[in-house]
Amino acid sequence: MLKVLPKQTVSMYTRDGVRLDADIYRPDAVGEFPVLLMRQPYGRAIASTVVYAHPSWYAAQGYIVVIQDVRGRGTSEGEFQLFAHEINDGADTVNWAASLPGSNGKVGMYGFSYQGMTQLYAAIAQPPALTTICPAMIGYDLYTDWAYEGGAFCLQTNLAWAIQLATETARLRGDLPAYQALYAASRNLPVNNPEILQQLAPESFYHDWVAHPEPDSYWQQLSPKSHFQNVDLPMFHIGGWFDTYLRGTLHLYQDMTNRATTPQHLLIGPWAHLPWGRKVGEADFGKLAASPVDEMQIRWFNQFLKGVDTGLLDELPVRLFEMGSNMWHYFPNIFTSNQKSYLLSSTGLGNIREDAGSLIPDAQSPIPNPQSPVPNPQDILVHDPWRPVPSVGGHAAMPGGVFERSPIDCRSDVLTYTSAPLTADLSLLGDILVEISCQSDQDSYDLSAVLSQVYPDGRVYNITQGYLHCQDSKNTVTRQVKLQPSFIRITQGNCLRLSLSVACYPAYAMNSGNGAVLSSEALLKAQIITLTVNGGELLLSVVL
Repeated sequence: MLKVLPKQTVSMYTRDGVRLDADIYRPDAVGEFPVLLMRQPYGRAIASTVVYAHPSWYAAQGYIVVIQDVRGRGTSEGEFQLFAHEINDGADTVNWAASLPGSNGKVGMYGFSYQGMTQLYAAIAQPPALTTICPAMIGYDLYTDWAYEGGAFCLQTNLAWAIQLATETARLRGDLPAYQALYAASRNLPVNNPEILQQLAPESFYHDWVAHPEPDSYWQQLSPKSHFQNVDLPMFHIGGWFDTYLRGTLHLYQDMTNRATTPQHLLIGPWAHLPWGRKVGEADFGKLAASPVDEMQIRWFNQFLKGVDTGLLDELPVRLFEMGSNMWHYFPNIFTSNQKSYLLSSTGLGNIREDAGSLIPDAQSPIPNPQSPVPNPQDILVHDPWRPVPSVGGHAAMPGGVFERSPIDCRSDVLTYTSAPLTADLSLLGDILVEISCQSDQDSYDLSAVLSQVYPDGRVYNITQGYLHCQDSKNTVTRQVKLQPSFIRITQGNCLRLSLSVACYPAYAMNSGNGAVLSSEALLKAQIITLTVNGGELLLSVVL
């Protein structure tokens, strides 16, 4: 490792004359070095050290590291508008960084979340010096991958992020009353009063996101996916099984592998959005779950920015962490698993007794539960907006990860379907789908599906989940809920469990019976929803 010079603060100007400020970390050595660039909105001194090594560590590996405040954030000039300027500003910054004294003319980018998004927007402009990127935990299609899931608004994460950015805006403006109110809200999120953003941050992106509940032209114009057709760069994609934006990571990776001529590698760890460590919620996935990302990125950058043959291109491109065994596995491609099906069966008391609903392997029993006193039992649950089913863990709630959820499964507004104890270990890898035949007494309702494993002592730990917003719902129809992909080995003797409800709040906006509850007025009009489930099927991707 090289010694590193003291940090320098420098400025550049965009094509429209806006000053952007950055910190630069340089090796204390003679020669030319590649540039690593991170562009972010949270104050450049943070430099995403919540998940990455400090920039000085990267500089010590022989890189000039540039951490820049995007337009209107930190000390950079201009007005911050979510993602609006990142294509042009990103290209201007890459060109400027490539021409820095001591640069070898090649630029790579890294960063997660917003810092991952800035990589995609810069890549759209195709500046010649941008040689490779390492996008982590991003939204490729902003509607389906970030703001909405299954047509439902991701309330908790969107509201928390909007309040965080609005609080920083108030600080930069010196608006003490707004800052104090928003800061207090950020520490005790007013999930029943999102109007605080209208009152204190009327220019927030949040209002546009709420105003566009369908994937219309607003999202098409804003999303990287709409402008990415000609991008072909080597990319190291990074995700987490419990990350809010895993859909985006997989969406981008699959699109690039389908059409790109350059290497595309994928890493998915057992992590939530942050931090990237061995403990995620109440689960400890062992010492191997500690993040290997910094070392892997340096190896990636050495390959593509320094021309060093690291052996990277001789390895299988997909590296996935299997929870349960707590081991990393390499694959030539992603999710080439076999399908296993379970049918939902019940005595009609699936919302009252944990033993009333069953998951029956499809080959064993296509008929209703023999314990049922009626020929075709239905399960009925009643959702009360006064006490919606709470969200716990998973990828959509805060905090995310694995939590013991047996108290939730005991609620009468949750249907549970549990398998017999497994007679052998079962390894799930990839997509998980639930098909439910159901109807509602209201015009609209939501479906929340959580897959868990049940231990012999009765403890229940979530594996993954999915959510679907349903409209025109008074007729019996079959709904498909896509759960977040996972990779987990379930131990012999444990059971699988599927839990269904019509709320998962505040992770997702509650349904009023006529649409999403995103204001106090909508909450006032929220209706009791009665949902009838006539059966269904759980489709798993398994490793044989």
